[in-house]
Amino acid sequence: MTAPEGRGIAGHEESDTFRILHVSTGNVCRSPITERLTRHALSDRLGDPLGGGLIVESAGTWGHEGAPMEANAELVLADFGADYSGFVGRELLDEHVIRADLVLTATRDHRAQVISMGHSAGLRTFTLKEFTRLVRAIDPATLPDPRDEGMVERARALVRAAAALRGWLLAPSVDADEVNDPYGAPITFFRSIGDEINQALDPVVTALTGVSAKR
Repeated sequence: MTAPEGRGIAGHEESDTFRILHVSTGNVCRSPITERLTRHALSDRLGDPLGGGLIVESAGTWGHEGAPMEANAELVLADFGADYSGFVGRELLDEHVIRADLVLTATRDHRAQVISMGHSAGLRTFTLKEFTRLVRAIDPATLPDPRDEGMVERARALVRAAAALRGWLLAPSVDADEVNDPYGAPITFFRSIGDEINQALDPVVTALTGVSAKR
């Protein structure tokens, strides 16, 4: 069987898309919220539901294949005006990792599981909060201008820059890079996790697109 063309396969630089994969455990709470908030933020900044070539997906390390997202997760997305319709849960597969240009996980354990799958995933897999912390330290002026070189080239450069910083910019605490699991929790906790994810995503999407959020 031929391996799917992707980021672990030679020749991927010719692709005109950049695929972001969000990973959590069941793919019914954290990663669906993060996926749909990312799409919402891209559309808000770019006025383009396709995200300027940025494709956003999610999956779970113990994903509930074919399951809808949790009802409280839908409520959180509705609070932000994000689209929650049509979501279907997925179990994380090798193919998803192979195709991803950037993998953002909810926790360090998820990150370790993705990296253990191989496919040269180490340099493009981060926890969401880890990536946010690294992105904040990158001078946007050092990244390609998306108006000249395109969004995809800028996104690739951002991932390379973040990977280069990882060993130098450490987390302030062991829990700083974690997003806790709200599964089974009341809506108030889901909303706090939604706010946490949204705050972490804001500088990431700004760095990816070169466009700040509308205020």
